[in-house]
Amino acid sequence: MTEADPRPFAFIIHPIDVRRDVARRYPAMGLLPVRTIEWLLKHRSPLPVADVTGIRSVTGAETHGWLIGCPLSPRQFIELPVEFVYKRLEECGRIAEELGAGIVGLGAFTSVVGDGGITLDQRLSIAVTTGNAYTVRTAIDGVKLAAKLMGIEIASAQAAVVGASGSIGATCVELLGRSAASVALIGRNRGRLEEVAARLAPVIPASLSVHDDIRAGLREADIIVTVSSAADSIVEPHHLKKGCVVCDVARPRDVSVRVARERDDVLVIEGGVVRVPGNMQCTKYGATTPFSFGFPPGMAYACMSETMALSLEGRCESFTLGKTVSVEQADEIGRICDRHGFELAGFRSFEKAVDETEIARIRARAGR
Repeated sequence: MTEADPRPFAFIIHPIDVRRDVARRYPAMGLLPVRTIEWLLKHRSPLPVADVTGIRSVTGAETHGWLIGCPLSPRQFIELPVEFVYKRLEECGRIAEELGAGIVGLGAFTSVVGDGGITLDQRLSIAVTTGNAYTVRTAIDGVKLAAKLMGIEIASAQAAVVGASGSIGATCVELLGRSAASVALIGRNRGRLEEVAARLAPVIPASLSVHDDIRAGLREADIIVTVSSAADSIVEPHHLKKGCVVCDVARPRDVSVRVARERDDVLVIEGGVVRVPGNMQCTKYGATTPFSFGFPPGMAYACMSETMALSLEGRCESFTLGKTVSVEQADEIGRICDRHGFELAGFRSFEKAVDETEIARIRARAGR
């Protein structure tokens, strides 16, 4: 497989806000209670929902693909038996195979359930990637850019990583520790946090501290990245320093929705919005009607962008699987995406776009 001859990709999506997202396709269902909608979704089969075209690398390579709809809500991905969810994802993967995709990416909660794509990869003949490597890379790049817009000088900033004892958390500590003055490692298991700190202290310039009390760990943090595996939100309004920037990568969310309502002096983002090279068009499958997956035209999730970039690169391989992401993977996918022209182009917060004007307002309210 060469860069000049990439295979198409597929990417699995699902409803995030069940009533809103389902009502776009079936307006009458939007009038039903959420639990009723979820019951109906459980008994529907996956299907291709969109054609994705116009993706053209700055190298001249081109690719196209499909969005596959998995009819399950975030709550169902967490609460339903894992084998039931695996079977639904396998059905999505079979559709991708039949369409001719060489790689399928896992969006939103599809990458969270079970073992992070490992079982699905074993059941399919095409490659599977969670997109987590580029998600981590853009989260770090995004939180640093957001900090700059908020008037925070990264070289003197105090950073914090919630969920730092896990693989992805440790990778975030190392990436942040390349430029921040200090990084607080926050988690429930102090012993594991100390092991991570001892391993990373010799290889990054930032000073490190460990905290099993989230309030103490976040008290002085200017920049926060959250990647815990907690079932419920754990970052509350009273934990946050005025004027700080929080990047919530975790699914389910680590940051309480109360922060959006009660703290208009802090900036919460969900990683970066990525501009896709070329003139990406999404249309309803088999039609010419535009299809929206919640992003502005030409923009995509970082996990979706990883899938597209691997297709453009001619590397239909299971690049990011499981619950781990290494610094090497984050750096490599960053180089691949840079080479093809993917770039950070904005922010989202609680499913809504956040522009520089709003960031300036938050900065003013924080007194920076």
